[in-house]
Amino acid sequence: MNPTACLLIIGNEVLSGRTRDANLQFLAQRLGELGIPLREARVIPDVRETIIATLNEVRANFTYVFTTGGIGPTHDDITSECVAAAFGVPWVVHEPSRAKMAADYARRDPPVEFNAARLRMATLPEGATPIETAMTSAPGFTMGNVHVMAGVPRIMQAMFEAVAPTLARGTPVTSATVHALGVFEGNIAAGLEAVQARFPALDIGSYPFYRSHGPGGFNGGGVALVAKGTDAAAVSEAAAAITAMLEGMGAEPVQGEPPAP
Repeated sequence: MNPTACLLIIGNEVLSGRTRDANLQFLAQRLGELGIPLREARVIPDVRETIIATLNEVRANFTYVFTTGGIGPTHDDITSECVAAAFGVPWVVHEPSRAKMAADYARRDPPVEFNAARLRMATLPEGATPIETAMTSAPGFTMGNVHVMAGVPRIMQAMFEAVAPTLARGTPVTSATVHALGVFEGNIAAGLEAVQARFPALDIGSYPFYRSHGPGGFNGGGVALVAKGTDAAAVSEAAAAITAMLEGMGAEPVQGEPPAP
C-alpha cells in the first residue's frame, strides 16, 4: 500500500480569513506525484493544547505529517515548541542553526540584529533534523514522521523539495479528466455511480463549472468528470467509460480540463 500523509495548517490568520492558504493544493499535487496520497488536511489555531493533541493523533495514523505555519519569531509562533512537547523532548537552541542564522544576519547590509525573537527560529525540539533551503537561513525541521515547514508558500515549497528525496514513495497517482458543456450533475449522477461501481479502487468525482467569456465566447455551464488512482490502466478505462456514458446521453465529451475561466 502507498504511504499516506496528513497536512496540519496552523494559524489563527487562516481560520479568521486574514490569510488565504496557498499550500494545500501544492502539497496535495506534489505528494500525489510521489505516490503519497494526502488523506486528510486540518486547519487548527495557534493554541498549544490543540496543536499538541492534534499532532499526536495524526502522527499515529499517517505515514507522514506535514505542518505549515507557526515557526516565525513572534509570540504566536508556537508550532516548534508544541512539537517538542508532543514528542516529550526539550525545546533547545540548535547550535548549527543558530550559527548559520547569526552569520546570515551579520553579513547583511546593514547588519540585522540577531535578537531573542530571531533566536526562537533556531530553537528546535531536541533531536530534530533541520530542513535547510537557500530561501532562508531559518530552518524548518523533521521530528520522527513529522515535517515542520514555514507558512510562506515559496519557503514552504522549497522546504518540501528539500524533504522530498527522503520520503518513501508509492505508486504515483494518475488522473484523467473528461468534460462536457451543457451537462449537469443531476443528469449524470446515476451513470457516474455505475462507473464508480465498476472501478471501486479509483476515486471518481464530478465537478460543475461555469464559464462566461462575453460576446462570441462560450457562456454556460457544464461538468468535469475526473478518475484518479494509482492504476494507470484502470484510470484510462474509467475515462473511456465516462466518455461512453456522456456520448450515450447525447453530450459531446472532451478529453481534458474545461476551458479556463
